[in-house]
Amino acid sequence: MANRIVIDPITRIEGHLRVEAEIKDGKVVNAYTSSTMIRGMEKIVQGRDPRDVWAFVQRTCGVCTTVHAIASIRAVENALDIVIPPNAEIARNIVTIAHAMQDHVVHFYHLHALDWVDVTQVLNADPKATSELAQSISKWPNSSPGYFADVKARIKKFIDSGQLGIFAKGYWGHKAMKLPAEVNLLAVAHYLEALEWQKEIVKVHTILGGKNPHPHFLVGGMGSAINLDDAGGLNMERLAYVGQLLKDAHTFINEVYVPDLLAIASFYKDWGAIGDSKFNNYLSYGDLPTDNYQNPASFKWPQGVILNGDISKVHPVDLENTNEIQEFVNKSWYNYTEGKDKGLHPWEGETNINYTGPKPPYEHLDTDKEYSFLKTPRWKGKPMEVGPLSRMLIGYASGIPEFKNVVDGALKALDVPVTALFSTLG
Repeated sequence: MANRIVIDPITRIEGHLRVEAEIKDGKVVNAYTSSTMIRGMEKIVQGRDPRDVWAFVQRTCGVCTTVHAIASIRAVENALDIVIPPNAEIARNIVTIAHAMQDHVVHFYHLHALDWVDVTQVLNADPKATSELAQSISKWPNSSPGYFADVKARIKKFIDSGQLGIFAKGYWGHKAMKLPAEVNLLAVAHYLEALEWQKEIVKVHTILGGKNPHPHFLVGGMGSAINLDDAGGLNMERLAYVGQLLKDAHTFINEVYVPDLLAIASFYKDWGAIGDSKFNNYLSYGDLPTDNYQNPASFKWPQGVILNGDISKVHPVDLENTNEIQEFVNKSWYNYTEGKDKGLHPWEGETNINYTGPKPPYEHLDTDKEYSFLKTPRWKGKPMEVGPLSRMLIGYASGIPEFKNVVDGALKALDVPVTALFSTLG
């Protein structure tokens, strides 16, 4: 008989997610994810001026900021057939890129890496050996033995205090953690550096959007107009500063983030065969238009669909076809007017809350019935993965050099096949 374990909340994402997994003979045989909190954004924005909705939906999350706002604004612009000025499109692209840079680094170091990095093993590391390792994989200047000795001393003081805070419940010392002590010290040092670094990259949002998180936008353009003659506005000096911030971020990513990612992944290559989604379906609607958003052919991040892990073919997507995307509520705490078995496109979607779950505290959810505040989205009836892996795979499968070079370089460095992308490692 399978044993059922619960992880609630999942702390590797921003939001309230519960996982119940059935374990048999040491393997997960079934897993169920449940959103335990109502977002309710559809309810919040009902009756409001569509031009203001971006400001509300953006606050769905304070980490994955920006993207909800841009999606909302583009929906209004599409409905009104608005083509924004080229400079506004460029400014939005810069904000999007800066957000992507920050989000990848934050997720890797501050959310995800602690599943692979053992903070307590830092105390067993040799700072000199760590320095030699760091200098062998990158030219990042913070790599001296003294630098790593100082980080080690800081971590020792922190551990000796007994006040571990967010690190108190880590799986420290678990046999699944394979990193040598020196790689752990390297990763923890850069974890701390990344905290400082992200204070800089968010300045791009502050300059172009007025603040971070939740920069300001505007239907039809951007809230901050470029005026090269205005000493207090978005002038040449501030634009040059944005350029320098992006250049510095590029350096950090290429000399810290990417080398660390490859160094850590090299000890977990067996995970390239673990975590296959069974379906291996990937969807991206693309972004970073170089003409305008109404012309997907101009996107630097292309759109498309990959089915069954077949990267030899990228299927087209059609944003205007309301039959492609549907949301179902069969297993959700919502009702649809025409019944729970009917799928609805988001434009005609309904958010009729109907909680039928257990009253807290409870041990397990009844997954044979409704068990989540998430709806079930489908593309042509198929479950899809979206996000950065989908974006990279579709760019790679489309043969775009910028994607091919990065992906092939990582696969070669790790000596793993392309199928490793369809995994936890990927």
